[in-house]
Amino acid sequence: MRIALAAVILALLPQSGSLRAQQGLGGAGAAMPANLLQCADVSAALTAIVNQDTRLRDWANLGRYREANRAAKPDVVFMGDSITDLWQQERFGGFFPGKNYADRGISAQTTPQMLIRFRPDVVALKPKAVVILAGTNDIAGNTGPMTNEEIQNNLMSMAELAKANGIRVVLASITPVSAYHVGNAVPQTTRRPVARIKAMNDWMKSYAAANKHVYLDYYSALIDGTGMLKAEFSEDDLHPNAAGYKVMAPLAEAAIAQALR
Repeated sequence: MRIALAAVILALLPQSGSLRAQQGLGGAGAAMPANLLQCADVSAALTAIVNQDTRLRDWANLGRYREANRAAKPDVVFMGDSITDLWQQERFGGFFPGKNYADRGISAQTTPQMLIRFRPDVVALKPKAVVILAGTNDIAGNTGPMTNEEIQNNLMSMAELAKANGIRVVLASITPVSAYHVGNAVPQTTRRPVARIKAMNDWMKSYAAANKHVYLDYYSALIDGTGMLKAEFSEDDLHPNAAGYKVMAPLAEAAIAQALR
């Protein structure tokens, strides 16, 4: 419904009224009918438009870690999406307490976005190693349809950038999904087909071996007997919970140690 309302708002932006639309909406300075903003749904839709406009101004979200990067001198950087991003939260046990690791995950991101920010968020920090966990949102089409080859090209580019700068590479498998907590939502197994996840992981393992990188296999440790993400490791069939991260942490530590030998 809000998408339809957003379209109505955009159509009305040039019309007369007493309020002005925010800049960047395609009708900067155009009047907004005052009575429209009295509707909660319309107000929410307008907020969504503004947020989307802001996001498009920094599509890769280069600003997210800009300040943190100024003083950061980590031994290892974790590049990724929400699965990496959420790991920083205390409810999941904290992000490798006592380790000089930097979390550079950003929720909902895809590999083209990560590739854009790979230099400022990884290379510029001069870590000894980088752990790259990416691809699930590409499969889901978060920034538009992506083929496996396109995802692979972006992963290869990140790995090549790291290698060219003396940074050891750990390529983490795309984590599994399930359909145990669906409710009324579209199942994660529909948005992220298991066959594509497996195909990407098979490619990643082969690519890592061929290029002397380390392959970090989260996938095998998180699945149940049916090949799905274990119900006890997630509340939404996609993101790990504390129990899931508890399984992942030592695997990541072992992969980092292997990369730094």
